[in-house]
Amino acid sequence: MTNSLKFVTPAEAVTQVKSGDRVFLHGAAMTPNVLIEALCDRHNEVKDVEFIHIHTEGAARYTTPPFDKSFKTNSCFVAGNVRKAVNSEIGAYIPVFLSEIHLLFRRNILPIDVAFVQVSPPDEHGYCSLGVSVDVTLPAVQTAKKVIAQVNPQVPRTHGDGIIHVSQIHSAIAVDFPIHTSVITAPTDIEQKVGEYVAGLVEDGATLQMGIGGIPNVVLSKLMNHKRLGIHTELFSDGVLPLIEKGVITGEEKKIKTGKIVTCFAAGTQNLYDFIDDNPVVHFKEAAYTNDTAVIRQNPKVTAINSAIEIDLTGQVCADTIGKYHFSGVGGQMDFIRGASLSEGGKAIFAMPSVTNKGVSKIVPFLKEGAGVTTTRAHVHYIATEYGVVDLFGKNLKQRAKAMISIAHPDHREALQKAYFELAF
Repeated sequence: MTNSLKFVTPAEAVTQVKSGDRVFLHGAAMTPNVLIEALCDRHNEVKDVEFIHIHTEGAARYTTPPFDKSFKTNSCFVAGNVRKAVNSEIGAYIPVFLSEIHLLFRRNILPIDVAFVQVSPPDEHGYCSLGVSVDVTLPAVQTAKKVIAQVNPQVPRTHGDGIIHVSQIHSAIAVDFPIHTSVITAPTDIEQKVGEYVAGLVEDGATLQMGIGGIPNVVLSKLMNHKRLGIHTELFSDGVLPLIEKGVITGEEKKIKTGKIVTCFAAGTQNLYDFIDDNPVVHFKEAAYTNDTAVIRQNPKVTAINSAIEIDLTGQVCADTIGKYHFSGVGGQMDFIRGASLSEGGKAIFAMPSVTNKGVSKIVPFLKEGAGVTTTRAHVHYIATEYGVVDLFGKNLKQRAKAMISIAHPDHREALQKAYFELAF
């Protein structure tokens, strides 16, 4: 078994892709854009090539003319770079839990012909790292007929399960530049207030799940005096670093991988990637593990913090569409909401501003026509806005509506109150 790679040019590497193939794309910070661009350059030589992926970074040239005549995108999570395409005839969205995407590959429901990945150079044993995005990439690599790798010395070598031996790689290209970074923006005043309310729900010894963005960053910044926190999440970013440095995050009370930060992907600044590189404290697993409710619930006081596009008066959550318009994806929200609810002392939390940037209420009588119910009202517990926190668990429909109105923006409470009487629960 060889421990070395044979490198070719990007143009040579992508000749492995044939018309009619399904091509998996490594996602998030690890998106292999050089390979993607090289395949786009072959658009006159192939047709009916399908890209399947979760969140990716980069221009997604394959969704624009004239490339969209040869390529289609089939997205399991809709990022901004493919949003227009997914909402048109050249793209499609698969509503699926992040924890179950691996089944599409392993059960041959959506077999992968070629996987495009970005990896670290091989170590002395011939193993490359999948870097900071193991998620659904590991099962894609394990089941793909061919694997084409973009080998980059700036990819962090991560501990856990995200490794691939050079013998599994059919073609490789060499690149040397930083992986994608995410800009950390300052939270708005409203996000600051929401975050403060949510932070008040976090107990010492809790196991945290949260993503990136203004509200999660505020929550993390407010936990500096907490103790013995742990991380078991699908995604983490820079916000955890000060808590690790101060000794707030120790993972000592976790039952699953005690002392480890468990995740399936990470996105943030170069500072985050430097922390992750060859750090045995951070354990990268595939999403089938990190998002398994049976695994999540075993940790104590799992506190899952998620967002929503809109929530109706009964507690139904829409987080992936704006009406019929596909905006993001189901992702791992339900995986962690359920896992937190079943955890001993756990808390499942939705945190959002009460209104959109345009002043439209995010608390509504009914979800918009065509909207997806990402999380059912039976699963919903805590909801926080800048006007407070309510717990819907155990409340009947009348009580839920009153609770939701109490944390709505004052400008919309009268209309919501009127809708409540008309609904006549």
